[in-house]
Amino acid sequence: MRTRKEHPDSGYEPEPEPHPQPQHEPSPPPVQHEHRPSLFIVHVTPEMAPVAKVGGLADVVFGLSRELAIRGNHVEIILPKYDTLRYDHIFELHEVYRDLWVPWYEGAIHCTVFFGFVHGRKCFFIEPHSHDNFFNRNSIYGFADDVLRYAFFSRAAIEFLWKAGKHPDIIHCHDWQTALVPVFLYEIYQQLGMTHPRVCLTIHNYKHQGVTGAELLRATGLHQPERFFDRLRMGDNHHKDALNLLKGGIVYSNFITTVSPRYAFETKDGGQGFGLEPTLHTHHMKYGGVVNGIDYDVWNPEIDHHLPVRYSVDNIDAKYDNKRALRHRLMLADNEKPIVAFIGRLDPQKGLELVRHAIFYSLERGAQFVLLGSSPYQNINNDFWGLKHMLNDSPDCHLEIGFDEDLAHLIYAGADIILVPSQFEPCGLTQLIALRYGTIPVVRTVGGLADTVFDKDFSDRPLHERNGYRFDNYDGPGLESALGRAIDCYHQFPEHFRELMKNAMRADYSWNRPGQDYLNIYDFVRNR
Repeated sequence: MRTRKEHPDSGYEPEPEPHPQPQHEPSPPPVQHEHRPSLFIVHVTPEMAPVAKVGGLADVVFGLSRELAIRGNHVEIILPKYDTLRYDHIFELHEVYRDLWVPWYEGAIHCTVFFGFVHGRKCFFIEPHSHDNFFNRNSIYGFADDVLRYAFFSRAAIEFLWKAGKHPDIIHCHDWQTALVPVFLYEIYQQLGMTHPRVCLTIHNYKHQGVTGAELLRATGLHQPERFFDRLRMGDNHHKDALNLLKGGIVYSNFITTVSPRYAFETKDGGQGFGLEPTLHTHHMKYGGVVNGIDYDVWNPEIDHHLPVRYSVDNIDAKYDNKRALRHRLMLADNEKPIVAFIGRLDPQKGLELVRHAIFYSLERGAQFVLLGSSPYQNINNDFWGLKHMLNDSPDCHLEIGFDEDLAHLIYAGADIILVPSQFEPCGLTQLIALRYGTIPVVRTVGGLADTVFDKDFSDRPLHERNGYRFDNYDGPGLESALGRAIDCYHQFPEHFRELMKNAMRADYSWNRPGQDYLNIYDFVRNR
């Protein structure tokens, strides 16, 4: 396991309420150096990179758990034992609990619990032995019974903690899949003696909430429909006969976070809570946003083994060797033009109409364009394949429909501008990675994008903190207002563009600050 020098505590303490004006960040109080007691923290999660990864949630658990451990806390992670686990990243995997009987319907399901290290992280994997075959399906999500699968996992995770005699200070759950954990804790397990743990729930995306019917209560042993269908507990805000797992997590958790202060504001007050706005207002005193970090052991041009030439802010010219390598690999013309790039899932959330518009606008404005991504929707893939064929002969454009880790690293290093025109964006990792590589983000002013990218021309930040370009309106003119300024700056004011690159590379979006913020939240809830 790699070690690194521990960062000193920043002393910054986030308020328990969400940021009232997400575009302005308050000055932190003076640094305080005080001894912090070690905490026992357990993450209960459906994903963790690299062993079980679908999206950004997996990266967050991987990065945050390491940061918390580096700061002297005991951290464990509980995951389902999927058949698709990357076993090549699990070390010393062995059985640690053979007979875990988890209550389910009128009986119980027998489970085995395994333990192993994932790049130094202490992980438990729960394997149910059942005809339901919950986690042996060649895929993590996408099944009609997903709600029951993860309801069972949540019950199994807390049953394991209780049977194994584990009493963590903090149980940290993630998204709707594990939102039942605090419900089980406070409705069942506190009465059995689990009175010590407090629960923090992180919501990575409000679009998926786990809306289901009364069958859930019979399956999980929550046998009081009149209690749980109550709108003050788990009753869905819009469907009278439905339960909402994510709502249950919000109601029963001691603190709820989402992945940026701006997204916390947008979900509670900006219409992006997908129906949970009234619940967030009720529980606003225990709700806030913490920007995700990225792992600088993975995303760092100084040590990135995917790159032909490594570089830093002190030898930024070496970035252009990677630009030449990218052009050579994709057979683009080697000229004086900037490369505009898009890397990501081709999902409507990511602003695909504006991506399409940006391709042609960039080419018209004297730039090259590179895209790397694929879609879970076949019609969107077909659309971008059509674009690829249309532009196939252009020496200034390459669309790669699919995903290639090696190419992603090379694009981050070789491109000049990265485009993130999302309809909504809880946090966004693309712009954080791009900043580290000195690739200037052009983003829409939403969610975590607004919290991390500060416009070169219009930000009220000091000049040395400005690191990109932003636009507000989700339309062609909005996109052009920011992307046009970025391309013009590259061509007409190269020294200004270079300073912007240096600002980007100096920004710290490691897990250091978010790790401190989460510890402050844990302290806040432990005393309640």
